[in-house]
Amino acid sequence: MKDYIVRATAADSQVRAFAITAGEIVETARRRHNTSPVATAALGRLLAGGAMMGSMMKNETDMLTVKVRGNGPLGGITVTADSRANVKGYVENPDAMVPPKDGKLDVGGAVGIGILQVIKDMGLKEPYVGDTMLVTSEIAEDLTYYFASSEQVPSSVGLGVLMEKDNTVKCAGGFIIQMMPFASEETICAIENNLKNVTSVTELLDKGYSPEQILEELLGNVGLEITDTIPAQFVCNCSKERVEKAVASIGRKEIKEMIDDGKDIEVKCHFCNSAYHYTVEDLKRILERSAG
Repeated sequence: MKDYIVRATAADSQVRAFAITAGEIVETARRRHNTSPVATAALGRLLAGGAMMGSMMKNETDMLTVKVRGNGPLGGITVTADSRANVKGYVENPDAMVPPKDGKLDVGGAVGIGILQVIKDMGLKEPYVGDTMLVTSEIAEDLTYYFASSEQVPSSVGLGVLMEKDNTVKCAGGFIIQMMPFASEETICAIENNLKNVTSVTELLDKGYSPEQILEELLGNVGLEITDTIPAQFVCNCSKERVEKAVASIGRKEIKEMIDDGKDIEVKCHFCNSAYHYTVEDLKRILERSAG
């Protein structure tokens, strides 16, 4: 089944909610970057969360970037998404490994202590930038804290990635539930009780729950109303021309040195790991253009 996001409201619009199935997105990222299991889990959680956050934006040209910078062996994780839930991302050290914790992949240990940063480019003079400390480094709790502290929106975020024994992705996904400012105490208490009964979003995904069923489990008793369903996918808009601009930006002196070496070069896209080859003649052309 293709990945998709469900958007919904509940309790007469006192609550807005999102849920995603993201198995194909995360498996695509795993194959592209050849990530270790713990790197797949960490990147996969941020990809699922980023796709849902991207779908919250209104305009087609709006772009969201979420960065996790920790002192653990994974280094940093970067994910970008647009309002159509096209998402891409990478982890700095994709082959990093850490021992399991309590029989599970130790994402928190692999990420380490650090900062979560959200950048929203909505076509204004300056993008919105929100920084918060990582509270658990497990990604979902860190996004929950970000929403509360930077956007003043009480939220609950659940994210999960489950791996097969051969280290491919079995399932992935999650939810974001947010209280509107006028949410009543009764509604808040009802949802808090529902959340207490869901021990793990991964368990729901493993049982084959769809995004609609996840939201039904969490909000079915407070008047859930599905408002929209949108496809979600791993999409990178890189091209040889785009990457060429990055090559040009390294400076004339460095490009000239590469030309003098007389060897072709290969440049890889951070986000999708696609490789682009540039001959010496290509480099000479880039040098001439930069002079212009």
